Amino acid sequence: MAEASSSARPYAGDLTPAEAWRRLADDPTAKLVDVRTQAEWTYVGIPDLSALGKQPLLVSWQIFPSMAQNPAFPSQVQAQGIGPQDTVLFLCRSGVRSQAAAAAMTALGHARCYNIADGFEGPPDEARHRGGRAGWKAAGLPWIQG
Repeated sequence: MAEASSSARPYAGDLTPAEAWRRLADDPTAKLVDVRTQAEWTYVGIPDLSALGKQPLLVSWQIFPSMAQNPAFPSQVQAQGIGPQDTVLFLCRSGVRSQAAAAAMTALGHARCYNIADGFEGPPDEARHRGGRAGWKAAGLPWIQG
């Protein structure tokens, strides 16, 4: 998947999970922010970046169970040591919340924000199951479950 130009999206672009992995491996400033909820991190799993000497930063875009937008999201991201010069890759379940997070942080002056397309689990298949069709898990990238 080619990166979207900044004129096409309100953030730096979309990356496939494989492209995100390569960016995390090649760019020392690259950080992955998983914007899902505590329940998703615990019961579905999280990316395992240990082979890269990194760990995902867990900051919820929405608050479970109401799923209201987290008003503290920008300050919580910055509290993780992320500065405007860093490359930040946002991940959610399917790529929707992470798009919104990438756009919000770009609007706050973080110029290198990317969305990981299809997220951690991707779209549901014919049986309404996620994780096998597209996304981080389907790409065979490392992950762990709590």
